[in-house]
Amino acid sequence: MPATPQPRPTILSIEPYVGGESKLPGVNRIVKLSSNEGAFGPPPGARAAMAEAAAEMHRYPDGSATALREAIGKRFGLDPARIICGNGSDELIGQLVLSYGGEGTELVMSAHGFIMYDLAGRYAGCRVIKVPERDLQPDVDAMIAAVGPRTRLVFLANPNNPTGAMLPASEVERLRAGLPADVLLVLDAAYAEYVTRDDYDAGAKLVDAGTNTVMTRTFSKIFGMGGARLGWAYAPAPVADVLNRVRGPFNVNAPAMAAGIAALAEPAWVERSVAHNTEWRGRLSETLRGLGIKVHPSEGNFILADFGTPARAKAADAAMRQRGLIARAVAGYGLPHCLRITIGTAEECGMVGDALAAGFARADG
Repeated sequence: MPATPQPRPTILSIEPYVGGESKLPGVNRIVKLSSNEGAFGPPPGARAAMAEAAAEMHRYPDGSATALREAIGKRFGLDPARIICGNGSDELIGQLVLSYGGEGTELVMSAHGFIMYDLAGRYAGCRVIKVPERDLQPDVDAMIAAVGPRTRLVFLANPNNPTGAMLPASEVERLRAGLPADVLLVLDAAYAEYVTRDDYDAGAKLVDAGTNTVMTRTFSKIFGMGGARLGWAYAPAPVADVLNRVRGPFNVNAPAMAAGIAALAEPAWVERSVAHNTEWRGRLSETLRGLGIKVHPSEGNFILADFGTPARAKAADAAMRQRGLIARAVAGYGLPHCLRITIGTAEECGMVGDALAAGFARADG
């Protein structure tokens, strides 16, 4: 047989990422609760801005995303010069790993952390170390202990997907203090806007405190713009310089930038979304607990429902699918006994409760 080009061995260990399902055969109405896309979709202003920008699709976008970075900086009180925009925060996560990791290095993450850290790490050739958790909560001491001389990056999703767990600012600060100065801590704050606790910081303080912490954010969740692929990072100047060197020159499209600027300016959008999410996350959690289903504490726009066994999780999934409800199975995260359920509209949350009540009544009756 003739020789053929071969990729690096770690590439073949990667299973392609599979997003949340969106279709069910034979079902008229589908309610997608599998991707944490936001209960209300995108803000009206963002939709209008994207439609208007479509008329200029033949023009290349501003490669520096200047107006968007300035809008983000104004909204969150950050230095626009240290904001880097990307084709979703996933792009920026991948670029950080490729830039600071690579063959012979290690990446440390929590055992049930967002799967993209693992995929990006293996893509870069890193050895990925998944640190055991305590009752689905990241273990700061264990993560610090897992760091060795080859560790270059530590990733923490806070709040975490898919568990919903959140570390208070004091614990994140303790994690940073326990890491060597040459290890880059990446704080993935995709769900930051949904947090209502006072002891939380998305990461900007640690970014400003030194040169070794990065915060990533997204427009995909509370702003409902997952299809636009728009994310951003806030980084120390040296890290921002690296990301600007490696990112594509036009990595964010013009309609997405226009929509992002409009979304940030939408009156009361975040406040309304947070109020709805807090109310219905609590209501749905109590409904499920009343059915004997364990619900782990969550600070995101989703809950992690624990059915005890993989068989019961599959039965719950089937009961929901019969009514057109798609949740996210998380066996790929090592949680085959759980389902992650996005907080949808009030009606959709009620449908979840009804489906599970009926399904478990039949299964247990």
